[in-house]
Formats: sequence, structure tokens, C-alpha cells
Amino acid sequence: MAHPNDRDETRLIRAGQGAGPAAKTVGPAVQKGSTVLLPDAASLYADKGQLTYGRQGLSAQFALSAALAELEHATQVTLYPSGLAAVTGALLAVLKAGDEVLVTDTIYKPTRRFCDHVLKRFGVTTRYFDPRQPPEALVGEASDATRLILMESPGSLGFEMQDVARVAALARDRGILSMADNTWAAGYLCKPLDHGVDISVQALTKYVAGHSDVFMGSAAVRDARLGQALEDGIHDLGWAVAGDEAYQVLRGLRTLPTRMARQGESGLAVAAWLRDRPQVVRVLHPALPGAPGHDLWKRDYTGACGLFAFSLTPGPEAAVNAFLDELQLFGLGFSWGGFESLAIACDPQLKVRKFRPDYGGPLIRLHIGLEDPDDLIADLARGLAVYAAHQG
Repeated sequence: MAHPNDRDETRLIRAGQGAGPAAKTVGPAVQKGSTVLLPDAASLYADKGQLTYGRQGLSAQFALSAALAELEHATQVTLYPSGLAAVTGALLAVLKAGDEVLVTDTIYKPTRRFCDHVLKRFGVTTRYFDPRQPPEALVGEASDATRLILMESPGSLGFEMQDVARVAALARDRGILSMADNTWAAGYLCKPLDHGVDISVQALTKYVAGHSDVFMGSAAVRDARLGQALEDGIHDLGWAVAGDEAYQVLRGLRTLPTRMARQGESGLAVAAWLRDRPQVVRVLHPALPGAPGHDLWKRDYTGACGLFAFSLTPGPEAAVNAFLDELQLFGLGFSWGGFESLAIACDPQLKVRKFRPDYGGPLIRLHIGLEDPDDLIADLARGLAVYAAHQG
């Protein structure tokens, strides 16, 4: 507080600090600040748990972490500035030179790039595994240097399912950590920690934020030592999440169940329609009865999101591009999880795979948004007609 005899320049610096109690609102206050003022000199160098700098998080960040812990059945959730940062940050927090990590061959492509370039440069070996192999074979291939097994179920692009619970149990018996990218389920449709997984990561950018306008990621754990390693890692790397963005993600979290229910239902309707089209070889949607991995989905998941893939009957790249260009309601974009429908061709991304299944033809990934599913089906029907005309 300013002294009565202080001049205006000094009084203006102190004016407005702590002016009245904050009103109670349905959302948390958004604090903005790098400097955290401490109550006394002894607090400047107090124990490690003392909040001393805004980068550690303030009201909105703490509220979001607490809400995500409820969602994921976790004891601690660490926030990251993007979904990829959540994966890479968690890996860096638990791996060291000389370690080996086993990674599903269907992992998100940027995660693969990080493993192949950054981890390799720092002396960590990455081995990719076929997610279709039995858990016993997978964990049996682990070496004495294996520190962690990284899964993504359903897998990117091909939506291959893994028995995450069995892999986690077998890994734990050998002292190996398990980690799952849980973005497809958004921490809502599946709880990896309930299935024995040590670290559950997700891109909050996708379904949790829900509006395609903010980047963020999270890592959820139950083990206090792992939680401390994750917190130390993000502080040592200098990452931070802004209060405004934490507020946006928390706002999206409030409507997550409603949005995912609608998008999951619409996605299944579109997938079922596609299954009967003459231009479609197969639909890769684990929640669709008869699809690969459906039994695992039924066991571990309470619902589906709007993201899946399908393969077209064989045709040239020009025909695939003609199909995509004909779509009017599907944007052409790589992200997903927002309110809008999207489509991409997957084949260019499949070239890096070590274990590439035969999908029977060009692979297309769809994200079904909140549009009316009948309108989306009509849009796809026009695109498939154009594809047939360009097949030659």
C-alpha cells in the first residue's frame, strides 16, 4: 500500500491492488501475472511447494488441472502448451540416455518424429511395434533397457485397437512404465488409469477444448513420484500455459459429454452408411459392430467420438483428390475434435509405417462434427459419385 505522502507515480503503481473481494462466478478467476508477491522474506526461499512464479500456474490453471483429475480419475494432472508437448514432455520426464522405449507403429506422426530425431539425439532408442500383436508377444520383446511402452488406442489413421489393460499389467510386472495417448476418448470415454496405465496423455486441443481455437495438452497420473517428475520436467523446460487459455479449455470441458454424445452418434450413422457404399472397401470405426477391435472397444469404452476412417476401392491419387475437392461440408484439415467436420487423405502419412496393413485402397479419415448427419451423408454421396467417375 502506498504511503499518504507518496507522489502520483508511486501511488499509481500501488493503486487497485486487492481492491475488494472477488465475486463468486460459475467459472474461476483468470489471474494474469508473472510475479507472485510473497508475504514475508522467509517465504522467498521456503520449501519447494511454495508458489513463487506465475509460470507455475494460477487460479484458472489450477481449476483446470483439478477438473481434469476428476475426469481422468487421477491424483495429479500436469498441463502443457500443446498435445504434442504433453507426449514429448512426459517422455522426457521419465526417459534418460541408454533407455529404450517401445512405441506403437500407429502413433501420431509428430510423436514419431520426436522419437526418431530428438530422443535419438539424446541417446534413447525407439523400437516400433505392431499394435495387432498379442500383449504377451509385445512385452516379451522388451529388453532390459526398456523403460516405457507408449500406446495409442485406437491408433492414428487406421484405428487399430490394443488391449491396453493387458499390456499395462504385463509391463508393470517387469518394472516397465506404460503410457497411453488417450486423445480419441478425451479422458471421458475411456479411463486408461483405471486400466492400469501409468500415464494418460491427451491433446486438450481436440475434444476437450472443442472449438478448434486453443492449443493445450495434459498428462494424468496417480503415482506421486511420476507426478513430481512431470512437474519438474515442465518447469525445467520452461513451458507454461496461459490463464486465458486454461479458462477456454475448462469452458469446453463443461460441455464435453454433450458434444461427444452427439458427435459419436452422428459418426456411427455416417460410418454405417459408408459401409454399404459400392466405392468403399471397409470402414475402420472400432465402435461399429463387426469392425476390427470392436470387442476391445466394447469392453473398455463407454462411447465413441466422431473420428474414424474408411478405405476406398482402388483408384489413382487424382480420383482421391477429386473426391475431397467435391466435399462442401467437410473442411480439409489435419486437426479434429472441434465442432466442424473434416476430411483428409491418409496414404501420404502411411509411408513411414513399419507394419503397414493392407487397407484395400486409398484411406480417408473423417471427423464428424455437429452438423446434421443427413447433410454430411449427402455431401459424401456427391463426393463418392465424383470418385467413381475419376477411377478410370
